[in-house]
Amino acid sequence: MKPNMLASVGTPAGGRRFRSLRGVALACFFVSTSLLPSGAVVAQNADQTTDSQAIAAIVNDQIISSYDLEQRVKLVMVSSGIPNTPENVSRIRGQVLRSLVDEFLQRQEAQRLNISVTQEEMDTALGRIAQRSNMTVEQIEEFLKEGGVSRSALEAQIASDIAWNRVVQQQFGGLVTVGQNEIDEVLRRLDEEADQPRYLISEILITFDSPAHAEEIAAGTQRLVEQMREGAPFEAVARQFSQSASAANGGDIGWVHASQLPDGVGDVVTNMQTGMISDPIRTMNGFYIIQVRSMQTGTGADPMRDQYSLMQVLLPLTPDAEAAAVNRRAREAQEFRSQVTSCEMAANQIRIYLSGTSSPPQQVIAGQLEPRVRQAVARVPVGGVTEPIRSERGVEMLVVCAHRPAQGEMPTREQIDDTLYEQQLSMMGRRHLRDLRRDAVVVYR
Repeated sequence: MKPNMLASVGTPAGGRRFRSLRGVALACFFVSTSLLPSGAVVAQNADQTTDSQAIAAIVNDQIISSYDLEQRVKLVMVSSGIPNTPENVSRIRGQVLRSLVDEFLQRQEAQRLNISVTQEEMDTALGRIAQRSNMTVEQIEEFLKEGGVSRSALEAQIASDIAWNRVVQQQFGGLVTVGQNEIDEVLRRLDEEADQPRYLISEILITFDSPAHAEEIAAGTQRLVEQMREGAPFEAVARQFSQSASAANGGDIGWVHASQLPDGVGDVVTNMQTGMISDPIRTMNGFYIIQVRSMQTGTGADPMRDQYSLMQVLLPLTPDAEAAAVNRRAREAQEFRSQVTSCEMAANQIRIYLSGTSSPPQQVIAGQLEPRVRQAVARVPVGGVTEPIRSERGVEMLVVCAHRPAQGEMPTREQIDDTLYEQQLSMMGRRHLRDLRRDAVVVYR
């Protein structure tokens, strides 16, 4: 499977939107192992369960079978890079089951409100996933099939996300108001802290319903921290487990001052170094896990708004190519990188190699790129080439045709308005899910 190096997160026209807790726009991560978001289990009525299917949990009148749970655990591991060992399965099984219970509650609430998702909407969402992964829908289906997952399983999760977004928007969208005084306060604080350090932060939020559940949730959250410190990508774990609105973006919340973070979180961040992942931080909302990706002093320019013109180049290679062919392509890639000094030169140079191709330069904003791609591009000067990456299509690289750094400026009132609106709506969505958990009859087997 080939992730799209230039995948971006779009905002639909027509006003505000509530970001999915896991995100409908499920772009794959650009790492050596191809990743795809996990498929959702399909709800079954308890009386439809066969004797051969053990029950993992019953959520009101619907069951989560052990087979469904094991399939989700496996896909979570694939998508997050966690090694599939018995120990790791045991570590994350409880958290995965809790996520599935939440998903069933969300789906049931959508059904109660007569909110449905059409096949056309699911097809569109799946097509968007394929496009951003630089794959066809058929290739995604084949990838899922190889992992023992049907297309309908992925569609179920897509439908759940779309439906839950509509539930929250329908129930609470009209209740959220952002006052001008709130916007004024944000601008005042940003002005006062212009000379204070800013941090490029990613977050994971794991909520708990009551203090009685906090200890259990803390243990599960600590296990996630251990997995990420051992190499599991933070953004992949955030997409799978975080209950914050930022989960759709892999936990990325951009540049913030410590004072903009929840109580207790900012104090931890000020004592962290770049690249560190925090221990679980208990707050009123739940447990936060924080990753500091970068830091700078002053308001300055936001590197996430840097503009790039990027050209993608490919040296084709079949997935089952022999070692000699792989080594030859690796040498060609390094030779290409050492010789190219511009995109014009790259377009001509790549044709020297057998079946080498290049795409037209594409204009992107740094914040639209997946974190690993963004970091790779930021290390390369204009005219330079990123490190080669092996994909199912072959050996791929990006050429930086142009780079225009963002100009330092304060966010607009409209941008602050949108941010505050999304934060409030996300909080209402979490509270509503908490209420659904409180009122539900959930039996674990």
